[in-house]
Amino acid sequence: MITSPLKPYPWKADRDGYYGEFGGSYTPEVLHSTLTQLRGAFDEARNDPSFWKLYTDTLATYSCRPTPLTYCANLTRHFGGAKIYLKREDLNQTGAHKANNVMGQGLLVRRMGKTRVIAETGAGQHGVATATMAARFGLRCTIYMGADDVARQYPNVFWMRQLGAEVIPVTEGTRTLKDAMNSCMRDWAETMTDTHYVVGTTCGPHPFPEMVTYFQSIIGSELRQQFLDVEDRLPDRLYACVGGGSNASGMFSAFLEDESVELVGVEAGGQGIGSGRHASRLAGGAGTTGVAQGYKTVFLQDDEGLMKDTYSVAAGLDYTGVGPMFADLYTRGRVRFESATDQEVLEALQLTIRTEGVIPALESAHAFVVAFREAASLSSEKSVVINQSGRGDKDIFIIAEALDDQGWRDYICRQARKYGE
Repeated sequence: MITSPLKPYPWKADRDGYYGEFGGSYTPEVLHSTLTQLRGAFDEARNDPSFWKLYTDTLATYSCRPTPLTYCANLTRHFGGAKIYLKREDLNQTGAHKANNVMGQGLLVRRMGKTRVIAETGAGQHGVATATMAARFGLRCTIYMGADDVARQYPNVFWMRQLGAEVIPVTEGTRTLKDAMNSCMRDWAETMTDTHYVVGTTCGPHPFPEMVTYFQSIIGSELRQQFLDVEDRLPDRLYACVGGGSNASGMFSAFLEDESVELVGVEAGGQGIGSGRHASRLAGGAGTTGVAQGYKTVFLQDDEGLMKDTYSVAAGLDYTGVGPMFADLYTRGRVRFESATDQEVLEALQLTIRTEGVIPALESAHAFVVAFREAASLSSEKSVVINQSGRGDKDIFIIAEALDDQGWRDYICRQARKYGE
């Protein structure tokens, strides 16, 4: 239980929004004044101690924070190496770490006096979280989601609409997260007077990467104190999945200055790096530096700078770029990046469910893969923490199909016949 006041662990960019050579703000002139206003409002809020207290109090009473640190005794015995812990972000309101960021931005929206929010979403968790925040704060809400993601994550679409949000399927390009983000930017350029764009990850123009990290830093802030309470020292390794990077930024932020703590980001290896069907920018070295969607980072792009199609069984990791702070820390050697294939993810997911009785989201399960891969080689004196950034309820259709579960197929056929009559 967290008893002392938490503090944010800001992962600050320089005054122009750069982390080393990555970041910045590359936007059309029409957005300059809105971004300047947003930077001013954010700076004012984070310099006001009452704002952080309001934020933590809101999450405590609405989103079940602090989320627990769970020791996995069964998995630890199974691998016979390091002690394995989970930071349980799946127990947040809406089932993922996404609630941390949207509630913070919602408080900021009220502070700025705007009345409408828009967001992009991949797996749908950020969309559901944004719609939940909008319902709670009385804001109009529009969610852009790639048409392919709408099809594979329809339960989340259902809940967004029940929460009062307008969900717009994006049929352009790859029909996934990248294209949803492009549509959001176009909407914002036309409606900025009363609309705030709730970016869901550590991407986009300054100040979004820094702002999202600020709100997600509550993960690392809690974890640091919880682990000290349990083991009276810091963990040896932290593992988090990385699409854009919001859950990893929050977990890692409190440990950046602790060189004894190894930070490991896990990207979507899809069908294997060599297959070309993946979303791994840093692990494997397939990404190159470029500028898109308002910021400079490492993208999967061709020789002409056009974004490549990406692929992952986990919609939330199916994105062509990575947060600029991760590109910088990878370049500097502070964060190690690995990848996990779809098949490895499904195997790790099944093992975790049957061994510990918890159900990670497909995104989170990528971090489980690499932690499991490495835990057995570490001594029993070592401890690792995996960020369970979300729960797998949302993935039931994808997981059941991937596992070729006959009982699930029979159920779907019965439902299809029922509604076809």
